[in-house]
Amino acid sequence: MPAARRTPQQDTASPAPASANPLPFRIVNWIGIIDQLVGTQANRLLKDHGLALPQFIMLNHFSHRPAEGKTVTSVARAMQQPQPGITKTIRKLLAKHWLREEANPEDGRSKLLFLTPAGLARHNQAVAVFTNALTPAFDGWSSAEQEQLFARLDRLKRWLDDNR
Repeated sequence: MPAARRTPQQDTASPAPASANPLPFRIVNWIGIIDQLVGTQANRLLKDHGLALPQFIMLNHFSHRPAEGKTVTSVARAMQQPQPGITKTIRKLLAKHWLREEANPEDGRSKLLFLTPAGLARHNQAVAVFTNALTPAFDGWSSAEQEQLFARLDRLKRWLDDNR
């Protein structure tokens, strides 16, 4: 069967090439694709170390201020995730002794969660695994180029965080 001929109206109705999308969309879209690629690689790398990606993300969250106690609600809010999913991951981290919980002196109905030394050690191991795996991606980049990229991404992250 011969291919159907396209009319001029059909040609104008075809989707625009991706490069025609506004640059802010393209930037954020690219970040999303990078996140997906890195997430897939992270799952593969972490599996060999007995750590699921959601658990690493949680340990990473706690590693920024390890002495600061956090409630499940505050973690769910900060991570913009439903509380039941956060609770499930926290339970796994508690069972592995990577987090510990204490009574919350301000609210007897909740607990404060803290990163344990074992949790920090597991986090540091995972960071080392990621660093070894991702370092080749930056071959040929100067330190200045890496710093510039980080500064721009940090600026975007701060704006998005401030404008949730």
